[in-house]
Amino acid sequence: MRVGAAALAGGIFGALGTLCFLLAFGTDYWLVASDDCGPHTWTTLTGGKGANGTEVRAVEAAGAPSLTLHHEGFFWRCGFQVEPTSHAVLATLFTNQPESKVCIHGYLFPLPVALGQVPHPIYDAAAVFRGFWTVLIILGLVSALTGGFLLVCGVPFISHRLYKLGGAFLVAAACLFLAVVSLYVLWMEAVDVKRYVLQERGDACPRARVSVLYGLSFMVAAAGVPLELISGLVFMLVGRTLRASK
Repeated sequence: MRVGAAALAGGIFGALGTLCFLLAFGTDYWLVASDDCGPHTWTTLTGGKGANGTEVRAVEAAGAPSLTLHHEGFFWRCGFQVEPTSHAVLATLFTNQPESKVCIHGYLFPLPVALGQVPHPIYDAAAVFRGFWTVLIILGLVSALTGGFLLVCGVPFISHRLYKLGGAFLVAAACLFLAVVSLYVLWMEAVDVKRYVLQERGDACPRARVSVLYGLSFMVAAAGVPLELISGLVFMLVGRTLRASK
């Protein structure tokens, strides 16, 4: 009875942790930023050729409001113009998306959309962090899904090996996402994020005020780490208990 209750609790924690990882991976709200540099052009992957062979197209943003909001994740990096009094986090919610919003592919950023020198000095530090961050987040998600699959297969057969192996994958997923979160915090605190947000526009707006926030995707990923870690440890303990009882 105790083993069954522990396995149920571990399954709930693991499902919630994996759901948090999926939401963090699939939503583009890790970085939320705003600047007052004014209207600008965005680069998308269609149209003429860029400096490194990537097709680019300049899109003019709406010119009336003076505040530009940005949000970014694994898949997309988006920006749009809003009123100066708008709250950065609330204005980037799913239910409040303006028609003027323009997005570029985030998982190809920064190098594939550089307009000038490649590699551009603006992107050097960001490229290193982005590369490690991308690899770790994919490995963490794969580990979480693999661990969940092994545990689903292990429940009908009450296999202590599958319980222990699935728990080990969940612990590995928690460690990988902890590295993802830690690397993101290091990037936010150590790299010139203001320059990264403004990019080429920074030369035209040397005194622009930039506000940078941790987005909801980051918070969801951070919440999933202890849930996944507890689940993995519980299942490893259940596997060891089942083995000892045989």
